[in-house]
Amino acid sequence: MDAKIKRAIRQLKALEGHGKLLRLAAEWRAPWQSLISTILSARTRDDKTIEVSNVLYRKYKNLRELSHANLKDVEGIIRGVNYYRTKAKHIIVCAKMIVSQYNSKIPHDFLKLVELPGVGRKTANVFLAHQGHASIGVDTHLSYVSQYLNWSKNNKPERIEQDLQKLFPKKYWRTVNYIVVRFGQSYRSKKEKNALLERIKSIR
Repeated sequence: MDAKIKRAIRQLKALEGHGKLLRLAAEWRAPWQSLISTILSARTRDDKTIEVSNVLYRKYKNLRELSHANLKDVEGIIRGVNYYRTKAKHIIVCAKMIVSQYNSKIPHDFLKLVELPGVGRKTANVFLAHQGHASIGVDTHLSYVSQYLNWSKNNKPERIEQDLQKLFPKKYWRTVNYIVVRFGQSYRSKKEKNALLERIKSIR
């Protein structure tokens, strides 16, 4: 293992040590809840996603119930998340597709996942990582940290994902997004966050 890889692993572990928030997906055991909440979490803080998700899952106990939900009812429940109208449409149609095409069992296949409404590359990879697969979901937190720590010189998510796959041994892939997002959402102050990143960047 070369020095660059060893350094990146040490930096990742340092980021993990500074993270304060609970893992979002740990809130729910059912895979369908993990997927729906990951869709809802885009551009939304975890605490708000957890709040609205818990209300949503109290009303709709499974994907079949969600697939028959009234759009306005869902919009009212998830109003606290960003782009709630679009997300309400997506999660209902997503539920319908999983029920009708996959017998209510979410496929653990990237290409099938990204065919679902509201599921892009990042969401698919984050879901797969939550389910134990070696996947790296690149969101704004991971993009920022990857460039700050010189893990990647790219700014396109897919290229960053490829750079991280080359940098980190496969056994770390499923935890990279979780660790970096937890770190990013633990510090509201950009000044405090960057100060910590400067210290982590100096790790050799």
